[in-house]
Amino acid sequence: MGDPLYAGGIGLTVVLVTLLKVLVTFVLLLVATMFMVWFERKIVADMQHRIGPNRAGPWGLLQTLADGTKLFFKEDLLPDRADRIVFRLAPVLAVVPAFLAFAIVPIGGNFAEGGTVSMFGRETFLQLADPPVGVLFFLAMSGIGVYGVMLAGWSSGSKYPLLGGVRATAQIVSYEAALGLSLASVILVNGTLSTHQIVAEQAGAGFGGIIPNWNLVVTGVVPAIIFLIAGTAELNRPPFDLVEAEQELVGGFNTEYSSIRFALFFLAEFMNTVTMSALVVTLFLGGPSGPVWGPEPVRTWFFPIFWFLLKLVVFLFVFVWFRGTLPRLRYDQLMDLGWKALIPLALGWFLLLGAVRVARNEGWNLVVTFGAITVVVVVAVTLLNLSLRAAQRQRLADAEVNA
Repeated sequence: MGDPLYAGGIGLTVVLVTLLKVLVTFVLLLVATMFMVWFERKIVADMQHRIGPNRAGPWGLLQTLADGTKLFFKEDLLPDRADRIVFRLAPVLAVVPAFLAFAIVPIGGNFAEGGTVSMFGRETFLQLADPPVGVLFFLAMSGIGVYGVMLAGWSSGSKYPLLGGVRATAQIVSYEAALGLSLASVILVNGTLSTHQIVAEQAGAGFGGIIPNWNLVVTGVVPAIIFLIAGTAELNRPPFDLVEAEQELVGGFNTEYSSIRFALFFLAEFMNTVTMSALVVTLFLGGPSGPVWGPEPVRTWFFPIFWFLLKLVVFLFVFVWFRGTLPRLRYDQLMDLGWKALIPLALGWFLLLGAVRVARNEGWNLVVTFGAITVVVVVAVTLLNLSLRAAQRQRLADAEVNA
């Protein structure tokens, strides 16, 4: 389908609208990131019976701005054994993919009426870009983002940052597969890679007009849970923050960074959190879709943006909740969860959705189909458990021999 803004060719109005969307998207993401830092500090403080930021601005809202200004004027240190070019480039590689991934998120528009808005007399989508391979673009950006962490650890010339970078590489390999398989379920159900079309497929209500037609329901909840867990691991946030475990690695990949370069890594983490939350809302909770009423500008601007921001805040709170309540996993637990639980579950659920879809298209008996699927699932889980137990027994036997 594509953005209708570019349907009539490229002119001055189209260029100005595009530049305005770039500026608004960038400012919106920066403001959301500043709010997220304050929001996390306040919520965690409440959980720990503390006050949190309360000096800079009303309710401490300007504390993030004050901290950023302070970091900007601090001394920028460069280790003697660091690779100077890569060391300086790594923070940029961490920040840019987070912004680019947010570019494909629809933040407004009444999708019951096409999802377009009017800007300066031109119809357009309320998102920066809608590439036909938007989901693949997100996966590419999430994969590139780890290069900033990995190169920061390698270029620092110190063993602790290097260990953090190595952990980041293993972590991204483990959880990118589960993340991609959970997205495959969404693509299977919606039949498109475009984020705008995915939101459009979720508009309205299904199941008798009572339950929202969100992918959270249509895919059976499991892919959404897998996406949330794998996304948390990709963000390097607790309980998966092994790449910067201060008890083991002093500060992990960013140990040798200071001043504005450290601030860029800090910004990238929270910007990625906002972006990941926005993508969860887009892929599984209908994006800006929700009840709307009133005149045309209110239906296409106010209510869709309101519903999107409300859903976004819910998932931002979930990420803060994780940080405030969950202990950090051991590294072997991190790997076991990714390879032995999430990937088999995501793959099995994808095959299950595919089998149900084929059964409906071919007119097969659903009772027989579900029975056959149940038998296959039970056999697969049993074989997986037997193989894991055999591997554990072998490890124990090897340990006894070596002892």
